[in-house]
Amino acid sequence: MVPAERMLAFAAASLLVIVIPGPSVLFVVGRALAHGRRTALATAWGNVIGSYLLVAFVALGLGSLVERSATAFTVVKLAGAAYLLFLGVQAFRHRKQLRLVPVRTAEQSPRDVLRTIVDGIVVGATNPKGIVFFAAVLPQFVDHGAGSVPAQMLVLGLVPIGIGLITDTAWALTASAARTWFARSERRLSLVGGAGGFAMISLGLLVATTGRD
Repeated sequence: MVPAERMLAFAAASLLVIVIPGPSVLFVVGRALAHGRRTALATAWGNVIGSYLLVAFVALGLGSLVERSATAFTVVKLAGAAYLLFLGVQAFRHRKQLRLVPVRTAEQSPRDVLRTIVDGIVVGATNPKGIVFFAAVLPQFVDHGAGSVPAQMLVLGLVPIGIGLITDTAWALTASAARTWFARSERRLSLVGGAGGFAMISLGLLVATTGRD
């Protein structure tokens, strides 16, 4: 069982990191602008699932390997960056299609929600900020005398995941509300869709050039 004081301390540390917008937040905002509320919310869920996969990797000892190995870190980072670039280019290419339908139907159909969640999982699981945080910070809050270390990590990992889900959802709703206003003009909607794609492309480039420090 994780001691309460360590749980609270880790929650405070997590909040300090999460309130600074990183790749996950920018990705959710970009998806909200490019595709709308449903896609953004599904992306937020995918992000937190991907982030928790990082927690599991750290708990199993793989996270430390990625954080310490420059090669492993670079491979994961570039994979995530390439995927962001692909999604951004796709959003930018199809921005004018948003003009052909009302904003409510421009969002993904229910059958596409799973794919959107998978997109979020990939980005969340390859987020350099998350890799470094969970691999370097999470182990510091484990009480080695309080039972299974992997189990403690898995429990502690739920704290930033919960905080991240709340903040990402808030970002998704805010950005999608702004998009709804832009949708009153076909030209503005096309522009904001392109802006969302451009944001994801820029984010991919930023992730590709992010170091471990």
